[in-house]
Amino acid sequence: MKLLENDIQVWFFSVDDFQGDLGLYKALLSDEELQRSQKFKFERDRKLNVMARSALRILAGRYLGRDPGSLGVAYQEFGKPYFWEHPGLRFNISHSDAFIVLAFGMDAELGVDVERIKTGFDVLRIAQNFFSSSEMDSLDKMPKENRYLAFYRLWTRKESFIKAKGSGLSFPLASFSVSIGEEARLLATEWNPGECREWSMRSFRPAPGYIGALSVRAPIRKIGYYQWQGADLV
Repeated sequence: MKLLENDIQVWFFSVDDFQGDLGLYKALLSDEELQRSQKFKFERDRKLNVMARSALRILAGRYLGRDPGSLGVAYQEFGKPYFWEHPGLRFNISHSDAFIVLAFGMDAELGVDVERIKTGFDVLRIAQNFFSSSEMDSLDKMPKENRYLAFYRLWTRKESFIKAKGSGLSFPLASFSVSIGEEARLLATEWNPGECREWSMRSFRPAPGYIGALSVRAPIRKIGYYQWQGADLV
């Protein structure tokens, strides 16, 4: 597999689709990665972590022409992982419930987020803790029946952006604004008004009931979306 400049490839799959021996995937991970997976309380979450990290290694190995188990993983200041021998291959992982999304690109900061669309909560009350004033105004003007989708559009776009920035949970979500409509855009940043021109955003629907977003600090020439079938992973 090849990645060209300004091309992004997004892969997605459900952990529930993979019923094989989990040991095959654990064998690809480093001791540190295995230790991290064991910190999760529930077995479902431990499996999710193992599958996400092993899928990352398998795909990266295909892009780089390397044995997946030989790739050395290091972490930036706020915990964003990278392959220290191949820093040009950029990637990001997100998951919601048992659904995993991975994004890959070359030499460009990127972040991805996926969320299952849930209902039955007070959208405006939750949103006021995280969204900017302009985003709140847009959300408040939406018809009530459309607010849940609008909320998750905003949420995934903002999450993908802060993940691309690699600044961790300390990054203030209300300090920048993204669009609420179908077209995903970074609209404003408090720290540098000109930075909006440096970023590309996309929203996507990887499966019924889910929404995802991608942020890339570069122009995007092409995005490929790929669903991974169970037999293809090993």
